[in-house]
Amino acid sequence: MTMYDFYADTKTKPTAEMRKAVLECAVGDEQKDEDPTTSELCARVAKLLGKEAAVFLPSGTMCNEIAIKVHTNPGDEVICEQSCHIINFETGGPAAISGVMIRAIEGSNGIFTADQVRACIRPNSRYMPESTLLCVEQTANMGGGAIWPLEQLDNVAKAAKDAGLATHMDGARLMNAVAKTGIPAARYAQHYDTVWIDFTKGLGAPVGAVLAGTQDFIVQAWRLKQRLGGAMRQSGIVASMCLYALDHHVDRLAEDNDLAAHLGQEIAKLPMVSQVLPVETNIVIFDLTSDAPNAAEVVEQLKAEGILTGAFGERRIRVVTHIDVNPAAGEVLLQGLSKLLGTPKKEEVFNDA
Repeated sequence: MTMYDFYADTKTKPTAEMRKAVLECAVGDEQKDEDPTTSELCARVAKLLGKEAAVFLPSGTMCNEIAIKVHTNPGDEVICEQSCHIINFETGGPAAISGVMIRAIEGSNGIFTADQVRACIRPNSRYMPESTLLCVEQTANMGGGAIWPLEQLDNVAKAAKDAGLATHMDGARLMNAVAKTGIPAARYAQHYDTVWIDFTKGLGAPVGAVLAGTQDFIVQAWRLKQRLGGAMRQSGIVASMCLYALDHHVDRLAEDNDLAAHLGQEIAKLPMVSQVLPVETNIVIFDLTSDAPNAAEVVEQLKAEGILTGAFGERRIRVVTHIDVNPAAGEVLLQGLSKLLGTPKKEEVFNDA
């Protein structure tokens, strides 16, 4: 059976051309700064993000956790949005690794305001934790891939910095926002001390993320990379595929965004869909009506038809577009959903009398 995998853009497989890039790459011992391919990748990403330096890491989770560890001390408090990756998908890493508390903001589709930041910052008190770090997620995954408006992104950073906090951007899907708006990645990250991009999502590489910041930050990040077991040897093998992605897969992210927009429009027409979150990039999140099967049942029935999606709550489903699903696959998904959630609502036509 042909499988159409809309579960996540993390499910992408390296293309044949990407795999061929490995055969010609130069490698060395990364821990000794002897891997030229990895060094090239880090230099290019640092420039892309407007930062002084960068470090290659196995995963985005490690990027977030190292950034939190460098920016905080045990007992500090980190401010982030309640649906973000740091809170929900990193197995309690901030507490386990850095010994910090989380102050969660209830945003709108993963996005919050400068006033909300100011309301969360602790006053100077011997009884309270110290607010030391603000984190944002661009794009906001569980907010339906929502893009932070640039002015709002700047404003929350200013609110944090005015109070002496460091700022960190989880940029796992930052390049999807760039593809949508045309705003450079470095401009989005301008007021954030640290930022990273992921190569294993829409960019289609099998391993790797790059975390960027100041030279001093990267020195500290490298020590933690070593301590956590993230330091590699001939890492150019995988870094070469990330370089290939930078050269060949960034512009095509617009195709993923366009397909998601089309799917969102069509899914909204299904009778048993109560709402679709605004679709701005490559993620479609929609809720089912009370008379529909629950999300887990829909996901299982779609799976039986060779279509993979994700249940995120009793009545919420997520669909993600990426390099391995094309418009034809999208039509298969829509047909499968129509069988389970009713045929699309027809638009009413009104004729003048």
